[in-house]
Amino acid sequence: MTYLQLLAGFALLFGGAEFLVRGAVLVASKLGLSAMLIGMTVVGFGTSAPEFVVSLNAAFDGSPGIAMGNVVGSNIANIWLILGVAALIAPVMVNTRAVIRDAMMLVGSTVLFALLCLFGIIEHIAGGILFLLLIGYFLWVYRQERTDGAAAHLHEREAEEFQDVPMNIWVAWGSALGGLAALVYGADLLVGSGTVLARDAGVPEEVIGLTLFAIGTSLPELAASVTAAWRGHADVAIGNIVGSNLFNTLGVAGGVAALTTLPVPEQIAGFDLWVMVVATFMLLAYLTLSVRLRRRDGALFAGIYCAYIAAQIVGVDRLMAWFV
Repeated sequence: MTYLQLLAGFALLFGGAEFLVRGAVLVASKLGLSAMLIGMTVVGFGTSAPEFVVSLNAAFDGSPGIAMGNVVGSNIANIWLILGVAALIAPVMVNTRAVIRDAMMLVGSTVLFALLCLFGIIEHIAGGILFLLLIGYFLWVYRQERTDGAAAHLHEREAEEFQDVPMNIWVAWGSALGGLAALVYGADLLVGSGTVLARDAGVPEEVIGLTLFAIGTSLPELAASVTAAWRGHADVAIGNIVGSNLFNTLGVAGGVAALTTLPVPEQIAGFDLWVMVVATFMLLAYLTLSVRLRRRDGALFAGIYCAYIAAQIVGVDRLMAWFV
């Protein structure tokens, strides 16, 4: 029954996010919001909604390892797994001018988040600051992109990826609200079953959050990026990943910590947090030094992620002991 609840939780998260984003995008467009603004906010928040509801649910249930592991693990999976798979499907052309600003903001927010984690807990005020940084940044970006065609065009294409299913306004509202309800219920099933499985198997909660939950809550980004790459819009995959990681770092971690203090497990503070920082700087290096991510680059990214998962299976403490 616990395994069935886990699978049902993943299915509800994936389906809920899909219906939420598609419905919300169509509602926003019918309300007159620009495609650029929809791509920046609605799509970014919608694809990160599973991370938010799972981390919030876990934090209130007293499982900070799952809450923090989900955020950190999702950012790692987005860069190495999802971008790697997208590049394997089709080489990803890099429009540096369109994404470098968001990528630089992602690096800055990642470093700030890592520094806050060194205190061992993210308090309400720190969480509120992270969340307000996200709001302020998107307000500034919106004003800037009204005169910046390259970056605005990328966000418009992100919105277009979710507008291929026509709906009337009432169906769109039903899709958005139904998707949100599925997300909330799916998160409850996932956190409850995942906690039981971790306890029964003697696996730390943070490892479950960093691996199983991180991959599961990243399924919307995986679906969006793979679909975009399959359609020949592989550049949209980078925008999806950079935007999602920015939402995870500032919106998910910041929003959850603003509502309830968020302890940082020792393993995450000592190892996984810095893996996330390395992955983020690696992404920035590719965006600034290369014109595209080739299939061999995608294979490299996916291989690194497999090595990271292997390290979690072996045990980070045991692995580090071998080198020491």
